[in-house]
Order: sequence, then structure tokens, then C-alpha cells
Amino acid sequence: MSVHHLLMIEDDARLAEMVGEYLGQNGLKLEHRGDGLSGLAALQVIDPQTLPDLVILDLMLPDIDGLEVCRRIRALPGAAAQIPVLMLTAKGDPMDRVIGLEIGADDYLPKPFEPRELLARIRAILRRQGHGAVEAPSQALRFGSLEIDRDARTVTVAGQASELTSYQFDLLVALAERAGRVLSREQIMEAVRGRELEAFDRSIDVHMGRIRAAIEADPKAPKRILTVRGVGYVFAKQQD
Repeated sequence: MSVHHLLMIEDDARLAEMVGEYLGQNGLKLEHRGDGLSGLAALQVIDPQTLPDLVILDLMLPDIDGLEVCRRIRALPGAAAQIPVLMLTAKGDPMDRVIGLEIGADDYLPKPFEPRELLARIRAILRRQGHGAVEAPSQALRFGSLEIDRDARTVTVAGQASELTSYQFDLLVALAERAGRVLSREQIMEAVRGRELEAFDRSIDVHMGRIRAAIEADPKAPKRILTVRGVGYVFAKQQD
């Protein structure tokens, strides 16, 4: 059984050491970088096999902030751009969390946090990344020009690749596999086996906005992922 390798970009060395010890006791290996630029340098490797399985990214860093680091990660070439990012944010500042999700973070955790919750979030992301959100046949899902390949974890529209984070891909699959069914936010999140969110947490809506931007011809007038006011979302069955 392989050991998951994580990268933590965090300027608090003591916190990083404690997190590393705790995660190590639970079968995870943590590499630490103390600033944004050195963290990015650790991701710019020739061999993709040496990339971490997940990045834990602090929002407040001494050189460039975590939001900019996340933007640069998503702009890296190849597999590095697809690495899941768990962002650590200041407690009580929901706007930072929303912005983080909008630029490509997969999840967030407010400081201070319990190590057990951090571990649970990490395991949920790794589970989604390695095994997908739901058990499904290997064939791709096709809706007109939209193709969702569950094995390759890719999305194309008219043959052009659409960029989604790991979590957003799983959200899209959960909706597409239930095309025509109206799902509440809670049902969607349960389908992807993610963390439970408060009913009014904006993160699920932020993710849906990102997915629409990736697959809809006009995200402001979506035809595939429709909002059902007061309920949730539905993936429309119609073809292009």
C-alpha cells in the first residue's frame, strides 16, 4: 500500500511540525515549505510521479498570499495543475473562502482547526481523487457535445478539454448520473461523499458557477445545470 505524500505551504513552522507528526501517525507523509514561492518550486518537477497527492495551503504567507499561490498552481503545466488544494483560511472570513473556491481550491478549513477534522478533509479529498465519487460503469457519460469520462476524469465540450478541480468533477458526475432529478445541496454533497456543509454555505454555489463556466455556452443562461429555486440543482437531459 503506497503512502500518500502531501505538501504543506505554511509559514508557521511549529504548526507544520505538529500537523506532520499527527498525519504521520495516520499513514500520511508531509513535506513542508514556509512560503509561497518555495512551495510552488516544489511542484515544478520533471517527473510527475514525484508530485504530492494534495497541497495544504495557508492563506497568509510571508511573500505571496495563498490565493495567488493557488492561482499559480492551477496555471502550472501538466499534472501539477490538477493537484487538489485544501486551503487554510482565517476563521470568520467567508469571502476569502469563496474567492479560494472560485480560483480552484477544492476545500477549505478555517483556523484554528482540530487535527482530526483536517485528517477527515484530507481523506475525503484523496478518496474522491483516487476512486471517484460514486461506483459507476467505465463508459463515458455523453450529453450532445459534452463528454464526461469517469475513468480518465476528464471533461470535454465539442472535443475541447474543460478544466475542473477534482471536487468539481465529482459534483458534475453526481449531477450527470442523476440527469433529470432535482437534487438538494445536501443530496449532492452526500453523493460525492464530501464534508457536510451548512445549508446556507455558499461554497456549493461557487463550485456550480465554476462548473457552468467550464461546460455551458453561456454560463449566465445555463442549459445543462439548472437552479431550482429553494431546492437545489438539476442536470438537464436535453441534448445539444
